[in-house]
Amino acid sequence: MTWQAYEADLDRRIEDLRDRVHRGAYRAQPSRRRFIPKPDGRQRPLAVAALEDKIVQRATAAVLNAIYEEDFLGFSYGFRPGRGQHDARDALVVGIEHRKVNHILDADIAGFFDGVSQKWLLRFVEHRVGDPRITRLIQKWLKAGILEDGEVTTSEQGTGQGSVISPLLANVYLHYVFDLWAERWRRREATGDMIVVRYADDIAVGFEQGADARRFWDAMRERLWEFSLTLHPDKTRLIEFGRHVAARRAQRGLGKPETFNFLGFTFFCGKSRRGKFLIHRKTRRDRMRAKLREIKEELRRRMHHSILDQGRWLRQVVSGFFNYHAVPTNSAALGAFRHHVITLWGRTLRQRSQKDRTRWDRIAKLKNEWLPEPQILHPWPSQRFAVKHPRWEPGAGIPLARICAGGVQQ
Repeated sequence: MTWQAYEADLDRRIEDLRDRVHRGAYRAQPSRRRFIPKPDGRQRPLAVAALEDKIVQRATAAVLNAIYEEDFLGFSYGFRPGRGQHDARDALVVGIEHRKVNHILDADIAGFFDGVSQKWLLRFVEHRVGDPRITRLIQKWLKAGILEDGEVTTSEQGTGQGSVISPLLANVYLHYVFDLWAERWRRREATGDMIVVRYADDIAVGFEQGADARRFWDAMRERLWEFSLTLHPDKTRLIEFGRHVAARRAQRGLGKPETFNFLGFTFFCGKSRRGKFLIHRKTRRDRMRAKLREIKEELRRRMHHSILDQGRWLRQVVSGFFNYHAVPTNSAALGAFRHHVITLWGRTLRQRSQKDRTRWDRIAKLKNEWLPEPQILHPWPSQRFAVKHPRWEPGAGIPLARICAGGVQQ
């Protein structure tokens, strides 16, 4: 069923769908398996839900969001209203720069969406939501299975990554499995300063004390194991990172502080023009290479299209890349991306014919005409974080708020 076909008799179909949901006659359909490439060359499995399932899931997610937004903690940023990846990175940068952070635990949960225990997930939902109709709907979606190569398979583990309801269910699961536990560990177990930032299953935790970091890592591994989850052995690591790390490593005869990746960027310790500590963020090299490969393949497909068509398409691609990656300290990567796009475009134009005489001065004119210049589009992390989480001031008429890397906590 397509959107166009469903829209032809929309009012009657929606009315019928609503009645079936209220009567309990609604039946979830198996989700269709699709794969999309990941930056590391592997394939990411997605579950494409049926049209009516998407409609019901969207309505259910709206109800559950209103409930759980009152419960979710400040350091959870993934798939929440008014929060995004830039907010998560801002919180991480502000936390490292303004708190006593000397170590970063860069944690990644292996195969999270496939490892979720459906039994535990339903128990978590029932703990907060008293309406059994909601839990029955979620159970129907979990039990509907996956359609692949004409066969439907079901499992007691996992939620369909890519469905409308899966991001919210993932947040609910990790709220009980990780967030509440990590907040309690920070209050009761940590001997030094500690910050937490989580975006979906990507987690970054900062510590003042290395002993705290190692104890938290061990405890986190055991905690996740209790709920059918494991840490990725290659993507999870503990590094020295922070304001004074470079000087301390130099005293021990070690090299520069290590770097870590978070939400498409590489974070590394640096200095401002005035010599003060500054966290630099640079587009991950593998992400840029993957994007350039996509552009190269698409340019080959569009090789014999008009220059007008190619230019319009490339302008959209480059603008979209800049909209996400144009953060302070990332100017060099933006310029490099634009340069590589121009090179790929020029090669494509010269391959259109053996007699092609397109010169690089002509390419330079096309570049200036169609491709936007690299420029920083996002504010500094501390500026945006201060706007979204204003500090308390005497006489401001608001209660005292404690500022942490995860946002405001009353």
